[in-house]
Amino acid sequence: MSLFNYAVSKTIMHVPKPIVSHFAKGYIAGSTLDDAVRVTKDLNQQGIMTTIDILGEFITGIHQAVSFKEEGLNILRTIDREKLDANLSIKPTQMGLLIDKEKCFEIIHELVALAAELNNFVRIDIEDVPVVDDTFDFFRRLREEFPGHVGTAFQGYLRRTPQDIVDLADGYQNYRLCKGIYIESRLDAWKNPQAINRNYITSLEQLFKQGAYVGIATHDELLVFEAMHLIRKMGLKPDQYEFQMLLGVDEEMRKIILAAGHRLRIYVPYGEDWLPYSKRRLKENPTIAQHALKQMFGLGKH
Repeated sequence: MSLFNYAVSKTIMHVPKPIVSHFAKGYIAGSTLDDAVRVTKDLNQQGIMTTIDILGEFITGIHQAVSFKEEGLNILRTIDREKLDANLSIKPTQMGLLIDKEKCFEIIHELVALAAELNNFVRIDIEDVPVVDDTFDFFRRLREEFPGHVGTAFQGYLRRTPQDIVDLADGYQNYRLCKGIYIESRLDAWKNPQAINRNYITSLEQLFKQGAYVGIATHDELLVFEAMHLIRKMGLKPDQYEFQMLLGVDEEMRKIILAAGHRLRIYVPYGEDWLPYSKRRLKENPTIAQHALKQMFGLGKH
């Protein structure tokens, strides 16, 4: 890790909001759903799918969860009305998981039911270890009623992931596989980068063997290479998987993936509550800050 990246990773959570906003531009669609629609239309014209997410976390009351649900319903209806190639991503804690588990399930059930009615899809994002079991429980219950319209995610750095993949193989399977960004203990998560990558690839191979549809969510060039190698070796067709990336991150890799004939989906977040998301992403990928600094000071321009 470079000295710059190390400094960003250690200090970003304490950087004032106005400074973070400079780094965050380009990685968030904007503050409104109209912004997400605009960005999605542009990406769709490039042959890229999206998943739309309303930012917000650490809710303190179920009324906030209901508000996020209403926005999620609005997103699904807007995708249908605007004929976008997009789906919806949600976080269980945003929908009230830590306040009232069954009310949270009811909220997510309503979202998935509308997605099924509109022939769309809801991704239930995975969060930190304390809520993983509840998230998988929701997925099990919802996939029985709405197969093809709901999925969840696995995190490549968690030690439990290979077993979770096997345990969830007894039903409809649609998953995002990411590395993971939450700060977990060494007892729960691999810390060595090589161990994380190996866990990721072995998990991806197991998912493919089980016949799962996988969103291969990574910006790591080595993991993209290994995934493409697995796809060729197993003779998979483009409709059996997709690559996934964050908005504004490594657009050159985006072009490489598309040029190789693979499908790609970009995560398009929007909303007023962008600060926690931005700080996590900068901590995970300090090169975003490097790119932003170059843009701010005109470095690298001819």
